[in-house]
Amino acid sequence: MMYVDESGDTGTSEASPTRYFCLTGLVVHELRWTETMRSLLQFRHWLKTEYRVYLDDELHAGDMINKPRRCPASLQSLRKHERLAIVRHHADQLARIPDIRLINVVFDKRQSRELTADEVFRRAWYALFQRFENTMLRRNFPGSSNEQERGIVFTDQTDAQVLKRHLEHMRVRNPLFIRKNSGSYTTVDEPIRLLIEDPVSRDSKHSYFIQAVDCAAFLFKQHIEPNSFMKKHGANAYFRTRLKPVLCLAASRTNDLGIVHL
Repeated sequence: MMYVDESGDTGTSEASPTRYFCLTGLVVHELRWTETMRSLLQFRHWLKTEYRVYLDDELHAGDMINKPRRCPASLQSLRKHERLAIVRHHADQLARIPDIRLINVVFDKRQSRELTADEVFRRAWYALFQRFENTMLRRNFPGSSNEQERGIVFTDQTDAQVLKRHLEHMRVRNPLFIRKNSGSYTTVDEPIRLLIEDPVSRDSKHSYFIQAVDCAAFLFKQHIEPNSFMKKHGANAYFRTRLKPVLCLAASRTNDLGIVHL
């Protein structure tokens, strides 16, 4: 099971506020889902005790740091450094869960100005789907190593119909550029086989898993393109330090944090 959140935007014009479009997928085996949910719920009980943040109050890391007025009242009443501390504690809680992995994809839009926003979206999601499939095939996720593993994707109110169409295309035709031992490349058509069903949209307000991957996606984006507040407080390092135990290093052969660069 992979829960996905986006950070940044797909716009390629000069008016786009960000250079990068990022995707983060939190992967948990279905046999470990209950234990993982219990860990997330324990964290929320701890937050209620320490910060008086109610269990049904949504944690949205970007809003907590940049747009607190969008947050529930319990979070608005906290000072900014306290909200940052909650983001940090959330990351630490994820890092303590042994059965999850984070797949991270970043698209540098300045390197592909000729592409449309739709193409940026498609390529980033294709890369994420492919890494999810490849890592299952190679049995590099924690949990069961069943040869018949299958995966399903949950998203936070992303354009479900567009994702459905992309995944359908990958199930029919999926050309991959494979590097041979000689160093040259060849094209191999390997349709996606292990991802089942259409991507499922979840309202983040009602999903601790989506809120968890939102935190990870925010910290990934701040690792790639930090704002001044996060840099000032050293929080741009949280991704590579605090989340490192649960990063899916197998997703990339060329990056020591497993980041897939496009």
